[in-house]
Amino acid sequence: QEKSSRLSAALFGEDCEISHDQVYELLKYAALGKCHNATQPSWCRIYHQSHLAGVVVIVLHEMSQLHFYKFYLQFKHLRKVFQHRFTLPPSSANFLASLYGEGANLKPQNNAQGLISTSSECIPKNSDLQCDPIIRKYGESKRGLTSYTLTLEELKKNDYPMKGSPGCKGYMYTECDQQRTDSSPLFGLDCEMCLTARGNEVTRVSLVDAQGQCLLNELVKPESTIVNYRTRYSGITRKMLLPVKTRLPDIQSRLKKILPHDAVLVGHSLNADLQALQMIHPSVIDTSLLFARNEGRRYKLKFLAKAVLGKEIQCEQKLGHDPAEDARAALELAQFFIEQGPAKVAELNLEMLLTAERLTEVSQNKSALQPQGCSVQKQLNDPPHLSKPCFLDCLQVTGQKPLLLGRQEVDSSGLCQSNLSTSNKQILQRALEDVPLSTFSIIQFSLGPEYIASHLLAGFCEKVRSKLTDMLTIYAGPFEESFCLKSVKKEFRRCGPIQSLTVVTETYQPYVCIQYEVLEAAQLAVESLNGAEVAGSWIKVQRPVTVATLDCDVLIKELELDIENEGVIYVAGLKKSLTEADLQEEFSQLKDLETLFLPKDLQSGKHRNCCFLKFQKSQSAVDALEVINNWAAKGSKLRSRKALASGHLWRWIWQMNHSSGKQVGNSLCEKMAPLSDSEQDLRKKVKKLDQHVKKLYRSLQNNTLCVVLFPGMNSIHGSQSGLGLMGIKDDGGSNAC
Repeated sequence: QEKSSRLSAALFGEDCEISHDQVYELLKYAALGKCHNATQPSWCRIYHQSHLAGVVVIVLHEMSQLHFYKFYLQFKHLRKVFQHRFTLPPSSANFLASLYGEGANLKPQNNAQGLISTSSECIPKNSDLQCDPIIRKYGESKRGLTSYTLTLEELKKNDYPMKGSPGCKGYMYTECDQQRTDSSPLFGLDCEMCLTARGNEVTRVSLVDAQGQCLLNELVKPESTIVNYRTRYSGITRKMLLPVKTRLPDIQSRLKKILPHDAVLVGHSLNADLQALQMIHPSVIDTSLLFARNEGRRYKLKFLAKAVLGKEIQCEQKLGHDPAEDARAALELAQFFIEQGPAKVAELNLEMLLTAERLTEVSQNKSALQPQGCSVQKQLNDPPHLSKPCFLDCLQVTGQKPLLLGRQEVDSSGLCQSNLSTSNKQILQRALEDVPLSTFSIIQFSLGPEYIASHLLAGFCEKVRSKLTDMLTIYAGPFEESFCLKSVKKEFRRCGPIQSLTVVTETYQPYVCIQYEVLEAAQLAVESLNGAEVAGSWIKVQRPVTVATLDCDVLIKELELDIENEGVIYVAGLKKSLTEADLQEEFSQLKDLETLFLPKDLQSGKHRNCCFLKFQKSQSAVDALEVINNWAAKGSKLRSRKALASGHLWRWIWQMNHSSGKQVGNSLCEKMAPLSDSEQDLRKKVKKLDQHVKKLYRSLQNNTLCVVLFPGMNSIHGSQSGLGLMGIKDDGGSNAC
């Protein structure tokens, strides 16, 4: 019996962001196998590649992740067929070339639609610079340092300690209240923390001045017992702290004495350092926010130091991080940004450099595993500005005919030609005829330019964010006038991480409004606490009644049935001090456990009190739910249910939820605005598009690798990440994953 090809990918939790180069890597290996220097992709694995019947890439032009989740219910086929999903960076003008590479045979064509394949360049063009998040945030002109200090709103949004904040009672204020000017002195600050019974506590503090001179480099003994020294990162050992007498108040006093009244502190994610120091300082430059990225993502300090300054820090040979080195690096990064200006920083093309660095790491890992003298794919070590060779030429050398349908197609000579087919229906009919004759096909469907207006996309983004907020929000009550808020918060936190909790006093009896960080937590609260006794009251738990939540039950059910969540469960009520290794041991008795994902705050890096467990078989996940619920019946604080957003959707929800300060609980009448004609038309068009993909997919031969790509968008109006879905069609008409 002929072997079936199989695809596996570790796209779970945070490991679901894939670059265009990695997609190229996958498609090249799927098309060529081990010929022409093609190697297995670094992020997924194709088993029995030689038995693939073909490769079909479906590009949904002008669409992004936002479209997929805005019209989730309309994409009925896509969400039920493709188990493997990943996030793509927003597309560039040469998106198609990023899929199959660039070469002499793919000449630019000035077709009516304006889609042109071009080679990459080391320095972005001025038009490309306008799309850079740094330029969108700061403009191109140089500015003084006061333009880069965080505003009050940014300090609050990024969890900086502030005067008057409830969580900052007892914090020391630096009293640096003098007006800042562009000549105010900069100071680099960094701390190392160990885990104690109270949480993260500072154990080492370093402060450097604008010349890089170290003014303070002091070990600190925490008040509480240390439970984890985190030596690998902190460099702190038990032996080092034994003779130390310095306590946190001593360090606070010294810092306050050193800093002049107009001092500007510089650090990387400095909020964590100031929280650990229990100090409030009004003027800071945070380099993790200064070097802006799309969608709230942040560069690591180690990468920025190498890419911008050419310095190696946090080397693996050293025991832990050196806070003085990190403080100095953050300070020099801020100085570079201020002196050179945003345009020069944007020209560094940091995203491309990061991709190149990751590919180089992959190459080095492969070299370490290969026998001496075994060559590694050359392009992995190429400078980031070099173009990728077009592998379509290699297919033609072997007598195979690649097919590109949509706005451009590849003829037998390999040249890109304009395609007169303008409608999706025409493209589908042509694809049904020609795809069986080709071993590698790219089929491009399009919504049309009338559906990519910036105001329409902005409206979609706000509606999706609003719907997510309402689904993450629950109301609970009524409670007695003198109810214990602490008890309520403790009970509801067992369902999962809480973003905000407020008391509603406009009602006859008090209620609480809770906004969770994950969908599963809100749903678990509704399912397990509605009708329960909490803080001495029998309460009702419900979501806000809005237009967005009217179909909430339908959406929750469809998310449970989503193939991406197959065999995955959500578990809440964990101790935050537990590591992945601890949880692996705790859940080791659960049969067929494949992967564990422990979510963390994407800004602070702190673990949440919940996790996702992925099992090899769906029935094993069902059995695990029963086991954990039995533990809960015997007194365990763990709660669990089926997963709703375990894969890349978890990260996307977090980013959407933290990108706006939307207030929860809008009333139904406030949201009764009817759908616009264009949105109603688009909903129908998306549903039709899903049917086109379904028809094309069903026509494919078994053992065909099918990849569906939403390219995303990158424009002066903002950017939206793309989305990829993939699988190998098997004999049953679904995916062999």
